[in-house]
Amino acid sequence: MKVDILAIGVHPDDIEISCCGTLLHHIHLGKKVGLLDLTCGELGTRGNAEIRLQEATIASELIGAKIRKNLGLSDGFFKNNKENMLKVVEIIRLMQPEIVLTNAVSDRHPDHGRASKLTSEACFYSGLRKIQTTWDKVPQKAWRPKAVYHYIQDQYLKPDFVVNISPYIDKKIEIIKSYKSQFFDPESTEPETPISGKIFLDFIRGKNAVQGRPASFDYGEGFTVDRTIGINNLFDIK
Repeated sequence: MKVDILAIGVHPDDIEISCCGTLLHHIHLGKKVGLLDLTCGELGTRGNAEIRLQEATIASELIGAKIRKNLGLSDGFFKNNKENMLKVVEIIRLMQPEIVLTNAVSDRHPDHGRASKLTSEACFYSGLRKIQTTWDKVPQKAWRPKAVYHYIQDQYLKPDFVVNISPYIDKKIEIIKSYKSQFFDPESTEPETPISGKIFLDFIRGKNAVQGRPASFDYGEGFTVDRTIGINNLFDIK
């Protein structure tokens, strides 16, 4: 069950919109990827929980993820409390990722920043041996990821680093379209939302172009980090 990277999103499609290009790149490098959705996104204007779970399954297959889990927390109303943190800790200890990618530290949607803090703290507490958890009634060992990186979502945040996703931008848009209930579908009879028009997909492509340009990439995905970033040598910096 161990993966190299665990990507966490509070809603199904957060991961795809914000960091699936980075996941595609690292899968190409031979890394194993796991996905975790905290909620089913049941408060979304379009679709419902069942549809979004089906769409998430399709998207994870296109990404090439080894496993995807959903904690079923309450969309919009989940709390950063002991009960929910232990649920996240159980998944971290189950998948034992080296790196965790998670929601933006602040954003237009209140869930994003709250989920960001919940998962960051869970990554720390997962490394404490005195916090006991089980999976399938088997005691779990403590595990702390080496790094937690926060992807950038709707609102602009200055990234601390940018991953080159230029070879994967078309695949990324294809994966996002797996969520037909949420994004542009000319045959949909659902209410229009800020993300349901074709222009939103153009916005995603444009945003990745804007993030990539300062690093001399055609397209990039930006991340922020709460700690100082270290490098092995100056020639690795773009």
